[in-house]
Amino acid sequence: MAPEMNGRKEVNHDSPAGDEQNERLTGEGQEPHEEAAEAEEIHAEAHAEARDESHDKARNEPLDGAEALSLPAQPEGGQGSLWFPEPPSKPARLLPPLVLAYIGDAVYEVAVRQRVIARPNLRPHHLHRQATKFASAKAQARLLALIEPQLTEPEQDVVRQGRNAKSGTVPKNANVLDYRHATAFECLVGYLYYSGAHDRLRTLISQGFELLERDHD
Repeated sequence: MAPEMNGRKEVNHDSPAGDEQNERLTGEGQEPHEEAAEAEEIHAEAHAEARDESHDKARNEPLDGAEALSLPAQPEGGQGSLWFPEPPSKPARLLPPLVLAYIGDAVYEVAVRQRVIARPNLRPHHLHRQATKFASAKAQARLLALIEPQLTEPEQDVVRQGRNAKSGTVPKNANVLDYRHATAFECLVGYLYYSGAHDRLRTLISQGFELLERDHD
């Protein structure tokens, strides 16, 4: 049996067989581990080029119909479009519906107050009375019903999630069904606000105000 050194068989370099075996191991004067390292580097570069090409292709190709409809409404601005510099702890699409409704309630309240302050009568009591026509759960539920035919599928998904969210408590003076639809509307407002889709948000609220006032007349 051939002697072993350090767990490997010793090669007899003085014999022709030893010379042949040594040439197979070393190639043309290159160590085996150097040759393997060079091959691995070439493979890594080729893999990186293929990956970058695949990513560029994915960015440039449009989504098909099914994929596009499954995505939420695309943001028009992003965090830089928020009124204040504190962005949410998660992207809008990952925030719970009730959290979106929480911020949506505040955003919608500003829209309502600007609406009533734009009118000539600025007495506080009158402002409050006019604001109630837009800001009550019943008014919000009605407004949502009026603008719902204009909503995109992703926006309808947001509304559906808000409507199905369980808040646990309902104000005593609110109908349960109206309250759930009002929450769904506020959820939509919050989502559009945090997504940066402010033009879309303003359009829907303005149209909703007009339809709601016409509905009252």
